[in-house]
Amino acid sequence: MASVPAHVRETIDRHLDKIQRAREVSIVLAVARGSRAWGAAGPDSDYDVGFVYAPTDLRRYAHLGGVDDVLLEERDDFEYQGWDVRKFAELLADSNDGAIDLLRSPIRYRTRYDPAKLAAYVERTYNPIDLYHAWRGIATNNYRKYLSAHLVRSDDEIFPILETRDEEYLVETDDDTTVVAADDERFSETGTRPTVKRNLTVTRAAMAARYLKATGERDDHELPALEFETFLDEQAPAVFDDNRIARARNLLERKRAGEGHVRIGDAVGREFAHPPKRIDPAVHARDGPDRERLNGFVDEMLAAGR
Repeated sequence: MASVPAHVRETIDRHLDKIQRAREVSIVLAVARGSRAWGAAGPDSDYDVGFVYAPTDLRRYAHLGGVDDVLLEERDDFEYQGWDVRKFAELLADSNDGAIDLLRSPIRYRTRYDPAKLAAYVERTYNPIDLYHAWRGIATNNYRKYLSAHLVRSDDEIFPILETRDEEYLVETDDDTTVVAADDERFSETGTRPTVKRNLTVTRAAMAARYLKATGERDDHELPALEFETFLDEQAPAVFDDNRIARARNLLERKRAGEGHVRIGDAVGREFAHPPKRIDPAVHARDGPDRERLNGFVDEMLAAGR
């Protein structure tokens, strides 16, 4: 497992104990999320912690009000997001990228429940088309919001600018393109935040989606490594050219060096940030994890929390 300073582990452990007492839950698994999980943390990066919990009194599942599906806490520079064991299993059944990444995190802060068997099962059975569209959505949405120049309508709808013409803009809509007059008072041109961090987020998601599609077409649907440097070193060369890998590596190194908030423009490219909207279900879809099998893992997590 990746190295974490002792004082950080102690702080997180103390915070988790406070969450347990305040929320009357038992935390069975807690790991690093975000940039620390995939090896892109800089010197100023916060600590994002994901965890799975069960109520200390299981009768609450039958009570009015029940059990919260999600818990969110902020304590100093630490952010905590937790899922109830039932919600966590539902997300895994749907091949949710965040739930799968929680299982694969190389940094574990609490393991009353050992996730090794569950992680191996989910990695064998996840539905590739669901993961593909999740990663594609991360890439396109972040590109649209942070990297592309865009107009904002009075109802806050965003329209990426494809071309600036005399007295008008050609903009992208959800389904096609349209023209907006420059003097249309419903729209305003707004700045973007094309930082190293945002470019890296788009790059990583677009590469993951494209890699999954490419390997699926070779009949194996290889899951991209969570640690981005490992992916670039060991998996990406089979699908991407040297230039694309070098650009991704440069973003990773700059993020690690503390340059995450430096504005650099669009270093991804519109076309690469938009993997194909439709892929062949006959090639890329499968049933996903079996719900009864996941119920068995839920039972194990509940037992670990007692």
